[in-house]
Amino acid sequence: MNNIVWLSEHDPPDAFPPAESALQEPDGLLAAGGDLQPARLLAAYRRGIFPWYSRGQPILWWSPDPRAVLFPQEMKVSRSLAKTARNRGFEARFNTEFAAVMNACGDRKLRPEGTWITREMRQAYLELYRLGHAHSFETCLQGELVGGLYGVRLGNVFFGESMFSRVSDASKFALKCLCERLIEQRVAMIDCQMATPHLLSLGARLISRCEFLHLLQHHIDGSL
Repeated sequence: MNNIVWLSEHDPPDAFPPAESALQEPDGLLAAGGDLQPARLLAAYRRGIFPWYSRGQPILWWSPDPRAVLFPQEMKVSRSLAKTARNRGFEARFNTEFAAVMNACGDRKLRPEGTWITREMRQAYLELYRLGHAHSFETCLQGELVGGLYGVRLGNVFFGESMFSRVSDASKFALKCLCERLIEQRVAMIDCQMATPHLLSLGARLISRCEFLHLLQHHIDGSL
């Protein structure tokens, strides 16, 4: 970490180095320090940068290459998911239980491998939600929250942060509903940050950081 930029809480919110200067190993590490105030978080997202760190670490800022993205119209809806959506009795909700979704995404029982959603991260994104920048999509079954996801919307880009599921296909259903809503609103892409086999199976794909930043610049100021 000797070659990354160290940010002070007193630095301007946009005092990030260019995303292209991120390290190759670990892939995408760009800066450390700063804070999680809304102005800094929004400045980071606008530059293709996001925070990701574990408890006990300084705040770490990333911009990996390649970047995982999901174009909403490219989500793969399997036959089983389509059947579940028709017959399981799931109810889709939007922005009704943001705090509960975040808490579930960081629940150690659901994530025995550990979580990066610290108390500070919860507080930061709850503030973004209060300001109208962060959103949650929830899957309910018989009135109970059983799955969902949350992220940040800027212009015509949705930055996905995390998802959870307490019953089979609940998070996939939330993602399906998100994609349908984003297609209606002509949102260009969902930033998935880093690829996982699960996301790739749902239609996400890898693009170069250069291409991602170009798309970001083009769509970030789209109408809400």
